[in-house]
Amino acid sequence: MSEVVEDAAASEAGPAAVAAEHARKKALAVSAEQPDRFVLGADTVVVCNGSLLGKPESEEQAEEMLRLLSGRTHEVITAVALAFGGTAGPAVFAEDQVRTRVVFRELSDEEIDAYVATGEPMDKAGAYGIQERGALLVDRIDGCYFNVVGLPLSRMWELLRGRGLCDMCGWMNGTGH
Repeated sequence: MSEVVEDAAASEAGPAAVAAEHARKKALAVSAEQPDRFVLGADTVVVCNGSLLGKPESEEQAEEMLRLLSGRTHEVITAVALAFGGTAGPAVFAEDQVRTRVVFRELSDEEIDAYVATGEPMDKAGAYGIQERGALLVDRIDGCYFNVVGLPLSRMWELLRGRGLCDMCGWMNGTGH
């Protein structure tokens, strides 16, 4: 795990660029410590009405985020970066982004308060986790569910396979782990 500080402030290039930068920094930081291994860095951001929603720093901020998301469509963007240390030092050799549109249902103040009281929103971009109780807040999604969870598995498989990495593990033919 990297110790990269995630700065949720949107750059002039936009929220997708923030996620991409975080993913790159994470991959490179760990790759420097693990030079003989392939390293995956990923970062997920939530964007609603042009605002980048990072991880809430307080219960009040989580409530504000959930009120903003209530009854609206937002976008979840996950950036991934694959790095390898090798003898030349760490370098990113593949990266991509996946976008998923998520529609929240209308939430009452009581629902928001109860959800925040669980503590679940506090370490999640946008203050919810679709894979947990937060699933009850979502009306529908358009795109990759696993992207909203935080790692677009299908796209990761394509990136790895496209560079011959999954063929090496033998997973598809049953010989790998």
